[in-house]
Formats: sequence, structure tokens, C-alpha cells
Amino acid sequence: MMHSLLLALTLFSCQSTVSRIDLKKHVIVLPVEPTKNETHAGSVLQDYVKRISGVTLAIVKENSYQKNQAAIFVGNTEQGVSFGKLKGEGFIIASDAKNVYIKGGTGKGVVYGVYTLIEKYFGARKYAEGPAFIPASKDVSVPQQLMDKEEPTLVYRETYYPAAFDNEFLEWHKLHRFEDLWGVWGHSFFKIVPPKTYFSAHPEYYALVDGKRQATQLCLSNEGVFKVTVDYLRHAIADNPDALYWSIAAEDGGGFCTCDQCSKVNKDEGSAAGTLIRFINRVAAQFPDQHFTTLAYTYTAKAPLKTKPAANVYIMLSSIDAYRQEPLSTIPSAADFRKNLESWGALTDNLFVWDYTTQFTNYLAPFPDYNNLQPNLQYMTAHKVRGVFSQGSGDTYGDMGAYNAYLQAQLLWDPSVDAAAVTKDFFNGYYGKAGAAMLEYVQALSESKAQLDIYGNPVASAKNYLSPEAIDKYSTILDKAEAAVEDPYLKRVYNARLGLEYCVLQQSRFFGTDKYGYLQASGNGYVVNPRWPERVKKFVAQCKVAGVKEISEGGASPDAYQQEWDSIFSKKWVNSLAFGAKVTLVNPPSDEYPAKRERTLTDGLLGTKDFSINWLFIYGKDLVATIDLGGEKTVNTVQMNFLNDPRHYIFNPATITVETSVDGVHFTPAGTQKSAFPAEEDYTTSINTFKFGLSAVHARYVRVTGQCQAAVPGWRGAPATKKASVCCDEVYVF
Repeated sequence: MMHSLLLALTLFSCQSTVSRIDLKKHVIVLPVEPTKNETHAGSVLQDYVKRISGVTLAIVKENSYQKNQAAIFVGNTEQGVSFGKLKGEGFIIASDAKNVYIKGGTGKGVVYGVYTLIEKYFGARKYAEGPAFIPASKDVSVPQQLMDKEEPTLVYRETYYPAAFDNEFLEWHKLHRFEDLWGVWGHSFFKIVPPKTYFSAHPEYYALVDGKRQATQLCLSNEGVFKVTVDYLRHAIADNPDALYWSIAAEDGGGFCTCDQCSKVNKDEGSAAGTLIRFINRVAAQFPDQHFTTLAYTYTAKAPLKTKPAANVYIMLSSIDAYRQEPLSTIPSAADFRKNLESWGALTDNLFVWDYTTQFTNYLAPFPDYNNLQPNLQYMTAHKVRGVFSQGSGDTYGDMGAYNAYLQAQLLWDPSVDAAAVTKDFFNGYYGKAGAAMLEYVQALSESKAQLDIYGNPVASAKNYLSPEAIDKYSTILDKAEAAVEDPYLKRVYNARLGLEYCVLQQSRFFGTDKYGYLQASGNGYVVNPRWPERVKKFVAQCKVAGVKEISEGGASPDAYQQEWDSIFSKKWVNSLAFGAKVTLVNPPSDEYPAKRERTLTDGLLGTKDFSINWLFIYGKDLVATIDLGGEKTVNTVQMNFLNDPRHYIFNPATITVETSVDGVHFTPAGTQKSAFPAEEDYTTSINTFKFGLSAVHARYVRVTGQCQAAVPGWRGAPATKKASVCCDEVYVF
């Protein structure tokens, strides 16, 4: 827990009644043999004193220091009183009547102390990546008889937004970067035992799935895997002796080993984490001075019943299945997370959490979980969590990325901080005179209690907090923000507006020929709204200004997004006998991705490679759709598209059959086609067109059947309960 001990009144707003020490005539004193961090801390202090006051303070070693000089002692100097041992990367900022002392614990504690002095007592701020804010006041002073001690609650603290890729932002806000701490990070089985190196000669090193060895996960009961892992780590540790942690964790996906030995262990432990923890404990015993982490994620989220992690093994539990509109402590979708957190906590004190604060499928979409950040961290730390990786949009711009990073940074250091005060300070500092309107915008977004899914999309939210009416309300608030400022603040408001514009564009693909769609009526058909190409162009240009590198995790760049729209614009809208026709389904669409339900097949719109928009998504069952043409028609061609997206367990149907009927009772087969099923690993997403020639058949009803694949292929590594899905879009009848 962080402590702040003041021997005198030290709050910045109350310091006028306290005698202060003006530092402009001080020297900066370092130890005789300063560490790298102590040297760096002294340079940072010198730099900011000059930026703020215009005065350059001399930096001297302690053996050159003249004791009559007023000094700022940085690091483990001999001067001053003993402050005792500091916890972790904690620090102390202290003063007497004349001198100032900044001492740190381990790591960068002394650097954190200097940056805290600069922010808390000099008034500078580092709101985001780029240059820090320098106050107009030239005051660089601290109170006399000051004792300000801070110690971190968490030993590992990381927020994952563009600001966190700025080295000074990390040091200023006392954050970590996993690349700096881990020798091997994250999903690491195949970094340690890569299939390209070992699978052909040693398939037994890999998981037995559906009776076949497959490169989905490792077989952790295999002695060869243990030997390869130990050998790999011995060399890796020698090459990177400064790494604090080494990850031994499953790949992202399913396909865990079901061989007799692994199955026996996991059954005995009541979890697939059984083989994992037993394996890691064996490895950790070979390197008792090292720290190992693993992921409690999907299959391995549940703690084993019997085996405790070794003292040098850390568990990183994922909160991936929880929705985000309520705190993790109460929301029903986090029930398993809460149970698993308590179960792991009963086995070990070494708990980390991998948390999520963005919508991975749509980084730009407004994702107002901001008010839950503090209660979530407080819940975690109350349950023995010692480290948090708060995953956002990474190095690409995402919804309110600067605010997310800033607030999370404060909370990761001190979960009890006044979040409302931090928020107000950020908006006023980062947006200037637009701060009040921008805060109003965020508060308006946060009023909704609609479901926040990290794999959701603007279309799914178009009936609640991202409805066209709600977007108009938010846009009006942003209009006020724009009117209040000029650059550079105006640019930041423009960037914040990207989220709303993105939602409008994505929803227009879904609305299509309806109100709010990108098409407008023209004669007997529809054409692209002439304003839309320019609107997309402006959006893409602003994305580049904001630093958008990809629209979603592993998704399109701004240029690729422009190309998607160019492709949509280039396709002439096609009228068919089935446009607007009534559709009857035997099996209902997914409630998670309902699109327009039955109407999806006859709404005149084509789906793209995004399965969540304009695809009729049927989970684990056949597509059986009967289209009523409204009267007997001459049918020459029936054509439809199916999506193949193995990453999301979506596959072409095994067979596609078309039938016709005059009365809707008696159907005549018109043709059957088979589709290729990927026998080998292939995650390519493709849209596949199937066309049936019927030779002037007279029919009122057309029935399309897409036979769902019986099972997910073994190479996809799906959980045993996971089923394949079928996605179909527009059915054309000519």
C-alpha cells in the first residue's frame, strides 16, 4: 500500500502558510559512485528545473560537495538522516530547513521520486506521449520539513496505450513495459518448443487432439518437452540475465493434450492447469533464483485442486470473459473470474491479472468503462493481486487512449487515488478550455449501462448507447468542445470525435438502404450517397493524424479501411427477386451477432470480412432458410455468399443445397455443391460465392441449406464444447 507521510503541510494548495525552500540556488548531489538510475534521476531533475525556471543547477558527486552549499541529494548519498528501507520501487522526498533529499528503493525508485517532485511540487504534467506540460510559474520550491513517502501497491504495473510507448511517460508515471521485465512474455509454448523446429521429428512433443498429434499446444507430460524447455531457458537466461520474469504459458487457443498421462493428471487436479503447474514447478526448481509466470486463461483459468505453484512461480489470471459495463466485483459475467481469483489466491500469493480496457474488434469505438477502472483495481488488490497488465489498444490510437493511459497509470500506482480529481486535472490540462465539454462527453457516454463487450461492435450497440440519436447527442457536446479551442487542443478534440464518426460509418454499412445507411434511393434501386466517399476520406485522413495504425486487433490499417470502402462504393447495388422478401429460418441466428436476423439474407447488402456485420450467423447448426418471393416467379439463378473465418470458428458449409417450391410444402432439388474444408492449418479469411443455375424454374419459394461442419478441425485447437458456425449473407434470386 502507498503511504504519504507529511511532517508539515505539503499539499500544493495549502503551501502558502509553510516556509519553503527555493531550489534555484541549490546543487544536485549524487553519490560518489552513482548507479545508472541515480545518474539519470539527477539529469532529469536538472533538465526540468531549467525548463521551468531557466536556471541550470550544477550536478556534483558527493566527494566534491561543499557542505555550506544548499543541495538536493539524489540517491543513496551519505548526507541526511536514515529513512529506513523502502518497499520495492518506493521513494522518499524529504527536506530540512535547507536541503532536499530524494531516495529510492529498488529499480527506478529514485527516478520516480524525481518525477513526483517535478509534478507534485513544481506543477509540471505529463498527460500523454510527447512533450510534458511546463507551468507558467517559475517556482521550483518545496516546503521545509517535508517527508513524502510513497510505496507501490503492485510490483508490476502496465497500461497498454500509445502513451506507454513513450519512455518518459513510463518513468514519470511509474509504469513498466513487459519487454523490459520478461525474457519471454505471454503465450510462449511455441517460442520455447517451436513446431517448425521439432514437430516433424518429435510429434509426441505436441498435444494429442482427436487421437492425432497436432501443433496446438505442448504435451506437458512428455519428458522431451521438459528437457527442451530447460535447455532453452538455460541459454536464454544466460543471454538475458537482467530479465525478472520468464513466461511458460499455453498458446492462445484450445487443443490441449488429451494423451493418457496428461488426461490422468488433469482429471486428478480438476483442471487443465494441473499438468501446466506441475510442469512449471519442475522447470522452476531447475532455476530457483528466477521468477516464472504462466497464464491462467481459458482452459487453465481454473486453479488445480492439489498442486500449489512453487514459490518462484507467478500466476497471471485473465479476465477476458467479463463484460465491462459494471465492476468485476459484481457483474455476473465475471463470476468465474471471481471464483478463479479466490481459488488461485488460496494456493499462492504470487498473483497477477491480465485485464482488458478496450474493444479489440473496434479500437476506435467508444468504450465507456472508465468509471469501473478504480473499483476493478481495488477489487483485485484486495484479493492478493500483485501485478496488473491493463491491455488497451497498444501502440495504435484507440478510444480516449490518452485519458485511459493517464488514469490507469495513477490507479496502478495507488488504487486509492482520488480518481475524480485525476480526471478533472487531465481534461483541463490535456484539452485546455475544451476540458469541461470533453468531460461532459465522457460522462454522457458513461451514463449508459448497455453491455460492453471487448469483442463487440458499433452495430450491436446501435439500439442503446451508440444509437444514431445518442451519437447526435454526443456530437453536439463535441461541437462545444471544438468551438472552445484552437490547436493543439483542437486536434485532440478532432481525434476524440473519430470514435463517433467510425460508429456512423460502420453502422451505415449495416443500415444500407434504410435510414442512416450509406445508400440512397434512385429510380428502382439504390446508389451510394454522394457525401459518403468524401466522409470516408476525411475520416481516414484524421485517423492518420491521430496515429491509428489498425482499426482492430490485427485488423485493417487506415489505408486498408479506405480500400474496403472503395470496394463497397465500386459495387453497383444489385436488385434481385429476393430483395426485401420474407425469410423463414429453421434454426435461429446467434443472439450475440444477430445482424438483421432473417432479413439479413434479403436486405440487399453484402457482408465484408467482418463477421459481426451483415452476416447471418448460425452457431453449431445448419442454415435452413426459405425465401418467399411473394408470388410465383421464373427463377434462373440462385446465388449466395458464405464466410470462411477459422479464427472465429466460422467455416464454409460442408454442402450447400438449393431447392424450389410453388406451394412452400413440396420442394424440388435444384442443385448441391460441396465446399472444401481446410484439413491443414489455415486462418485465411475469405468470402466464397456459390452460384446455382436453374434453367427457368417456376417457383414462389427458394430454400437454401448450408450444412454446418460437424466439428471444428483439430488444428484450430477449439475447446471440446466449441462448435463450428455458418455465416451467410445476401441470397440473390434472378
